[in-house]
Amino acid sequence: MSELNKTPLLEVRDLKEHFDINVGFLKTRPLKAVDGVSFSINRGETLGLVGESGCGKTTVGRTLLHLYKPTSGEILYDGKEIKTKADILEFRKKATMVFQDPYSSLNPRMTVADIIGEPLDIHKLYETKEERRERILELMDHVGLNSEHASRYAHEFSGGQRQRIGIARALAVNPEFIVCDEPVSALDVSIQAQVINMFDDLQDKLGLTYLFIAHDLLIVRHISDRIAVMYLGKIVEMADADEIYSHPLHPYSKALMSAVPVPDPNTARANRRIALEGDIPSPLNAPSGCPFRTRCPHATEACAEAMPEFKEVSSGHFVACHRVGELN
Repeated sequence: MSELNKTPLLEVRDLKEHFDINVGFLKTRPLKAVDGVSFSINRGETLGLVGESGCGKTTVGRTLLHLYKPTSGEILYDGKEIKTKADILEFRKKATMVFQDPYSSLNPRMTVADIIGEPLDIHKLYETKEERRERILELMDHVGLNSEHASRYAHEFSGGQRQRIGIARALAVNPEFIVCDEPVSALDVSIQAQVINMFDDLQDKLGLTYLFIAHDLLIVRHISDRIAVMYLGKIVEMADADEIYSHPLHPYSKALMSAVPVPDPNTARANRRIALEGDIPSPLNAPSGCPFRTRCPHATEACAEAMPEFKEVSSGHFVACHRVGELN
């Protein structure tokens, strides 16, 4: 975790990303992958984004960087809205992404030096070949790769080393903001800790700001300053990392946190695991009102009628639940 600056670097207002899906002859229906998400990330902060597979976490990250064109909503970086092609090009010099799969996200026909140097080529960030080479070697050193690795190809490396190459590529444009899309989920557990610690060190050294998307709740707690919990395209709870682990307020967050493994067997036995019934609904056929109501043991008729307001119930703790006052 980093020393926080309370100035928002990135602001997202009512972001929606809908994909038209064919459901019959000349018929389409919108798949609401992200459906009205709002949050801000302060300069130097790490915001963790957690939730089940298919809830829209990766789509949020990709839409922020305009890898997908937003259906609606506003994305503001340093107070300026990102709208035009010129805005996006300038934004991509300051914001980059580390992808989930270190095997498919690297070009097998390019050497490590060319993979890391590609952003430098695109944005013309060097004047001489020697300057380009020095910058590539500097980036490799940042992520713990040796200079002799520069002429090799991606298939010659382990998963952890490949992800280091991907991180070096993300750092090439000297960014301020990085979307980390489950960057350790494809790695061995023994390698995960090394990569997570490297993210921490790079943040301290380079003053980076992260949106950290992950499944592993222990990893998210370790690296994040704040955590947002996502369910079926919507953020249902957001608070400081320690607060959301010790006092989750939304029924879905409580179920998630109850599943976190505890190393002490006595504490683990005392903890009550909350098992959710049923499967997550399809975003093509999302339930009316609160998206979690079909699996929530506390749902009432009011939950089916309207989506609860995402409101601040205590300092910095936001929840979207009609019954948050009764249940906590």
